[in-house]
Parts: sequence; structure tokens; C-alpha cells
Amino acid sequence: MKKTLLATALLSSIASAHAADGVAGDRLDPVVVTANRAPTPLDEVLAPVTVISREDIDRLQPTSVQDLLTGLPGVVMANTGGIGQQTSLFMRGTNSAHTLVLVDGVRVGTVGAGLPAYEQLPVEQIDHIEIVRGPRSSLYGSDAIGGVIQIFTRHGEAGQPPAPTVSVGTGSHGYTQGQVGVSGGTTHGWYNASLGGQYTAGINACRIGAAQASKGCFTDEPDDDAYRTYNGALAGGYRWDDGTELTGTWMRSKGTIEYDGDFQNLTRRSQQVAGAKLGVDVMAGWRMSLTLGQNQDRADNYLNGLGKTVRDPVTFAPIVTDPDRYRVGYLYSRRNQASWQNDVALAPGQTLSAGVDLQQERLRSDTDYLKDRRDNTGVFALYQGVFGPHEIQLSARHDHNDQFGNHTTGSAAYGFAFGQGLKVTASYGSAFHAPTFNDEYYPYGAPVDLKPETSRTAEIGLSAHQGIWRWAVNAYQTKVDDLIAFDAAFLPINVSQARIRGLEGQVGADVDGWHLRGYATLQQPKNRDAGVQHDNLLARRPERTARVDIDKDLGAFTLGGSVYAAGYSYDDAANTTRLGGYATADLRGTWHLDSAWSVQGRVANLADKRYETAAYYNQLGRTYYLTVRFTPTAR
Repeated sequence: MKKTLLATALLSSIASAHAADGVAGDRLDPVVVTANRAPTPLDEVLAPVTVISREDIDRLQPTSVQDLLTGLPGVVMANTGGIGQQTSLFMRGTNSAHTLVLVDGVRVGTVGAGLPAYEQLPVEQIDHIEIVRGPRSSLYGSDAIGGVIQIFTRHGEAGQPPAPTVSVGTGSHGYTQGQVGVSGGTTHGWYNASLGGQYTAGINACRIGAAQASKGCFTDEPDDDAYRTYNGALAGGYRWDDGTELTGTWMRSKGTIEYDGDFQNLTRRSQQVAGAKLGVDVMAGWRMSLTLGQNQDRADNYLNGLGKTVRDPVTFAPIVTDPDRYRVGYLYSRRNQASWQNDVALAPGQTLSAGVDLQQERLRSDTDYLKDRRDNTGVFALYQGVFGPHEIQLSARHDHNDQFGNHTTGSAAYGFAFGQGLKVTASYGSAFHAPTFNDEYYPYGAPVDLKPETSRTAEIGLSAHQGIWRWAVNAYQTKVDDLIAFDAAFLPINVSQARIRGLEGQVGADVDGWHLRGYATLQQPKNRDAGVQHDNLLARRPERTARVDIDKDLGAFTLGGSVYAAGYSYDDAANTTRLGGYATADLRGTWHLDSAWSVQGRVANLADKRYETAAYYNQLGRTYYLTVRFTPTAR
């Protein structure tokens, strides 16, 4: 029973979720949503797409979203000290705020900094992830310079009886995790509910000694930095016989993060995302959808070393429970969103999508922001046409922001299918990123009158779906103007320009029990400002990365491994602090006791490689994980 959702909507389609692997060779009629804001066959998408399915997640056994995304084409992750510590993502060499992140169609990330907390997105709640590379501001507005990542949470299936799922895991550094849920459906409806949590005693996040206390985390604090988080999710929907469909999702995570800091070293953070969507067939060939969403994020910071220490009743690990009187700062942000979208079939092979997006951003903080709210209205349209072997996609969007005024973006893409699954594509698109509240007002409260960052990207690609294999190669150049940098007083200013050239590829197949994936990126993320930093590499972005995942089903067992390699990079714009290149290898295995029960084991960073993705911040060495799962529909 087909259940697809249009727009930046809440995907409830099991067919789409289970068929949306952008590199798998044994999936029929794969469909992706994020590239065009509506379900589109993968072979008709002209943007480069990578999709991580739930089957991939179960097979790879990640402990975090960082584990899942590291090494994908165009994706570089930087982390400040292990599981639960602050994590940044750089898509195609652009800045960390230049990638739009959606959860079930709802934009996420703090209003203050504009960054999502990747480290707090619970892997066990994820059904699949779609990664679309390249500019998408002409459909989504601000932030989509490097690309768009959309996370779809678990959901039920109509007609499925109630099915419980349970997972319990343990590992190195006191790691424990657990998840319990139930999903199912009626003839027309479906639902999912789950609760979970994760804990680790952590590692010493920052490695510097007292003699270097002016670097990295600016303090000598050689202790383990623990992380604890709890999460919950709900999803449900109902589809009437006339095609009307109502869906809703809700997810919340709340965590306590210890870190190394000279003034404060503990943060309690929560993030919540909720959305609802109504889809109606107005008439034959016209689908209208209304979507509402809200993202909330709160962070409370506490003084260094103060508070009462108790023991965790399960792990007996020390926990610092600081009362509110030791709180030294907080930031609460809320983003309300609404969308009205119409998808119209103009003729066979031709569709037009058009609509309006509304967004309200609000924040409260102990910092006296001169402005703490702003609204944005965006109007967009997308035309898609297929004429024999030719495909055309044209999109345009106009945004009005009550703080930064008007901004118009557009995109044009062309594809030609040679036959036998081979296709060549070419595209050009513009994008922009509106400065965040932190850019404009933090920490001094006075506006600095920043301009939005703007970009232009040209790209060509070659892809194929031939037999069991899917592969794609894309070459691109992105120019970014008015990049936000910092002056000597640490105030943000528009001074920089960047030119990023890249070549990225992916290949994959599922055949005879083998699951093969390969990804590679070559890029030149260069500063093109006329100053002393001209031609320097942009910080924390290596020029070369590659990843290979290989798994094999052997009766009741699945055995596999991954190798990831990254070249050197620099931690600073001046290119004086070098981060060395490195390679890591993982081994994993699953024992399928029966159709529902399985035992999984994983050894990460097998060679115990020491490396850094942010200067002076440690990463996990060799670690071990063991997980027991009960999933009735797993096999």
C-alpha cells in the first residue's frame, strides 16, 4: 500500500523508506523525497544523492550519526572529544552552517548558532537518511549551500500487527545503550512509539598540558568526560480511501554533557522536533499538502567543578548533578514552520510544484541579544520535465527576511539518458546563508550589519544503474562570496571569498549475500580572499577522503568491515596548525539466532590509531561494542 508524502513532509511510506538506497543494486523503483521536495524515482533525480537505509544502519552498527556519515561523498565530520561531544559537518568543503538538516521535513538547529546537535540525534530512532549534495536554496531557502540532509524517523506500516523491538548494548569506556519500541498499523493507519538512552563514561576530551593552556580547550583538565542522553519518539498516520492522508511525528532527546573548559564544563541540552502534515488530492493530477513543524533547542551551562557528585545506580560511574544556582548561562530557541505546497501533473512526464514556506525564529538567553526574533517568508516553484531521454529541472525561490531583506535563488539542471542505465547530468545553482543571531549579536549585543553569504555552483555528473551495480561520479565548482570570518576583536565580518573544486564518487551493490559500498572525495576548499590567507585551505577540511564498507551474509552470520582514510587538513584559517592524515578500520559481525533475535559485535578503530579532527581534542582509540536485538521483521 503506497503511502508517500509530498513536500518537506513527514515520510510515512514504507515502500519509499525501504527502497530509497541510493547505491543499492537490488532495490526496485527506489524513491527519494529530499532532492525535489516530493517523492521522485531515483533515476529521475538530477542531483547527487546518497541514502543510508535502516538495513545499512543495522549492518554497520554505529553508535552515532557521526559514525554513519563520516566518509560519505563530500562529507567531513569534526568532533571535540568522542561520543556526545560537539560535532560539526562540512559538506563539499563549505562551512558547518552551510548544510540544511531536516528531521521528518522539519528544519532543525539552534536559532542562535544555526547548527544542529548531530551528537544528540539518536541512531536507534532513525529509519533512513537522505543526503543531497549541492545547492538547494531554490527549494529550501537559507543554509542549503553545501547540500541538504534529511533524517526520517521510524514509523509503522498499515496492516502490520503490533511488533515490539528491543536493543541493549554495552562497550568500552562504560558504554551502555538501550531502546524499546512498538510499531504496527490498521487497515488505513500506522504508528510507532519508542524510548531509549545512551551513556558513556567518556575519554579525556582535551589532551593539552598545563604549559599549553592557551590552546584547544584553554585548560588542563585531565579527566574523563561523561555523556548521558535519553530520547523518545512517536509517529503515526492515517490514509482515507480518497487519498487524503494525515501524519504526525515527534522526537525529543535530552542529555548531560561533560567537557573540558576553564570556566564551565557541563551542559544540559535538549532538542525537540515535531511536525504534522495533511495531504489532499484536490483533483486528478493535483496534490495539495499543508505542513506544520516546530523545533526547540535548549542548552544550560554550569560552572566548572561545582556541584554534588553521586553514583549512577546502574553503572556506578560518577555523575555531577549541579543545582540551578551553579548555572552560568542558558540559550533557548524555537523555530515555528509552516508550508503550503501544490504538486500538479501538467502532462505526461511533466510536473510543477509550487508553494509558500513561513518561518518564525525566537530565542531567549542570558546574553542580551539586541534582536531575539525574526520571520521569513519564501515562495518557490519547481518544474520537472521528461522528454524521451532528456530531463529538465528548473527551480526558483524568493525569500523575504524581516532582518536581511529579499533574496532570490535559482537552479537549472539537465540530464540525458544514453540507455542501459547510463546518464549524464549538468546543473547550475545559486544559494545563500543568512547570518545567525550569534553572527550578528553575540557576544557584545551590537549588530555588525553582516551580509548573507552567497554561492554559485556548476556541476557535471555521470551515473549508471547497470545490473546489480549503481555508481555515480560528480565534478563541481562552488564559489562563495561574503564568507563570514572574524576580525582581531573576534567580531564577525564579511571579508572572505572561497572557491571549492571537487570530484566525488560512490559505488555499491547487493548480490549473493554481499553488501558492497565505496565512497571517495577529492576537493580543494580554498580561501580566495586577497589577503595573506589567499589560497589557504579552509579549516578542518581534508582534500582527500575515502571509505569502503564490505559485508557478507554467511547463513546465520553476517561478517564485515569498514576502512576510512582522510588526508591532512589544518585547524585554523592561517594554516599553521596541521591535523595529520589518518586511516581507521572497523570489524563487525552479527549472529542471527532466529528471525527476530540477533547478537552483534563490533571493534572500532581496530589498530588503535591516534588522530584528531579538531586540534588538541582526542578521539576514541580501539573500542568494543556488543548489542543484543529483538526485531521481528529484521529478516
